Order: sequence, then C-alpha cells, then structure tokens
Amino acid sequence: MDSSSSSAGGLGAVDPQLQHFIEVETQKQRFQQLVHQMTELCWEKCMDKPGPKLDSRAEACFVNCVERFIDTSQFILNRLEQTQKSKPVFSESLSD
Repeated sequence: MDSSSSSAGGLGAVDPQLQHFIEVETQKQRFQQLVHQMTELCWEKCMDKPGPKLDSRAEACFVNCVERFIDTSQFILNRLEQTQKSKPVFSESLSD
C-alpha cells in the first residue's frame, strides 16, 4: 500500500459520532466566547460606577447593547453563510 492511498483512506475513517461531538463542542466554545465579548463590551460601555443596583439608564444601555450585539452577530453569521454557499466546496471541486 503506498502512502497516498493510506492518507486518503485515513480521511474517510473519521468516526461520525466523534466528528459530531467536536462540532457541538466547537459551537459551545464559540457561544461562550460571544457571551464573554458581549459582557465585556456592554460592561465597558454602560457601567459608569458599579453599585448595589442598576439605575434605569444603565439597564436601558445594557438591553440596547445586548440587542445590537446579537443583531450584529446574526448579520455577520448570515453573511458568512451566504459567502460559503456561493463558493464551491473543496471536495466537490476535486471530483471534477
């Protein structure tokens, strides 16, 4: 068996359950990173002086900040998805 056939065979031997698990964990990690970024950004923008309670201005600022962050993230994800759909998949281009 030559090295080119063994490397190609190795690519097809990926366990689908393991691949799904990795994808799910990667999505969780991305979500946690987004929450962390959103928290940091909105805290810096809206929190002037920490206290025992949020005043109405800070609360409104946090709500608006989170909504804009979610809207922006969704827009970017949709744009990336459209870009991915318009490009040929690497494995499909190899079969031509």
